[in-house]
Amino acid sequence: MPIELKMPALSPTMEKGTLARWLVAEGDMVKPGDPVAEVETDKATMEIEAADGGRIASLVIAEGTDDVAVGTVIALIAESGDAVPEPVLEQAVPVPAAAGPVEATPVASMPAQAPVQPRHAPEVAAPRARLSPAERVKVSPLALRIAGAKGINLDGISGTGPNGRIVRADLGIGSLVTSRPDAVPQAIAVQPAPAIASPPAGVPAQSVKLSSMRKTIARRLTEAKQTVPHFYLTARCNLDPLLKLRGELNAGLASRGVKLSVNDMLIKAMALALVEVPDANVQFGGDELHRFGRVDISMAVAIDGGLVTPVIQGADTLSLSAIATASKMLAIKARDGKLLPEEYQGGTASISNLGMFGIDEIFPVINPPQALILGVGAGVEQPWKVDGKIGLATIVAATASFDHRAIDGAVAARFIQALRALVEEPVRILA
Repeated sequence: MPIELKMPALSPTMEKGTLARWLVAEGDMVKPGDPVAEVETDKATMEIEAADGGRIASLVIAEGTDDVAVGTVIALIAESGDAVPEPVLEQAVPVPAAAGPVEATPVASMPAQAPVQPRHAPEVAAPRARLSPAERVKVSPLALRIAGAKGINLDGISGTGPNGRIVRADLGIGSLVTSRPDAVPQAIAVQPAPAIASPPAGVPAQSVKLSSMRKTIARRLTEAKQTVPHFYLTARCNLDPLLKLRGELNAGLASRGVKLSVNDMLIKAMALALVEVPDANVQFGGDELHRFGRVDISMAVAIDGGLVTPVIQGADTLSLSAIATASKMLAIKARDGKLLPEEYQGGTASISNLGMFGIDEIFPVINPPQALILGVGAGVEQPWKVDGKIGLATIVAATASFDHRAIDGAVAARFIQALRALVEEPVRILA
């Protein structure tokens, strides 16, 4: 009996993913542990492996398919001695009306057809063997369901999705609103979704399908701004003492191949400020407030198509050189799409540093379910009171966004005060 290869849960919170690419073809022999496909989650692209050996009998889900639910059968593996499953007939099977709604998994290569005619009808085509992945019509699951419901023939339709895949917009119909028969009515008023604007007529534009990562970013940050009551506090800090200490430390660390960045030192300062003000190292939990006994800092890393926030765990107890090593390694893995789930999940607070872009100030959006994110701008040389005299100093604006459900203004102010003291007296972060 063929072995079912299912879409795995690559993280505890994963519900679905994009089957980005098959690494095998039908008929290939695989061994346990062989990579068979690449799956794109909202954070990274990861390989999945065969748990059992055998021959790839069928690739059930076409590569490039979005939103494949965890547990969905994506391929069949025939064990040694097993017969390859019989080809699936690509004709619709009528369902009796009394049977109720039934959702079937259609074969991606077949356009929608009318109900099967009697055997003597000349229109009935002879059953065809299952086509290879390269010969199948590439179509998204939603477009396939719409085509089946509307009786749209997919032959001759040019797809505008990834790898020429047919998507809903290619069918030339408006939005399709569906409802789940098992949905439970909610005791709230449902507001209509805002209309999605089309590009202005006559203006050259290229529409690019959103990646899973970009969809997740859009959903989570919209949720954050709609449901989390943000408030912001800014401190302007004299960065010169920290820059001086960084230069001295890097001179001593050069022989070890370690180079501290300003961000590494700010991560340490932020972590120690949260230790000094533990009421800011919290998370809103509905009827509960979660207080953390460790400081895990999520650092924003820009990558192609979005950003990810790998986590430096226990930043309050790590040395500066350990933070520098960890942040460099995590940033490289993030840009290569190789982060493991445990490397980007969790975090008790976040930091987003745009100083390298010359940005004066940033008011960052909270990363749910966290209650605090620190935004750091560029150091700008300006007049400042130094040692009782007016002189030039490198001043940086550090702005933190707080979840007012979990952190009050006075607590937030003490955190900002502690952060500024650590930045301006950086020798304290070495203690």
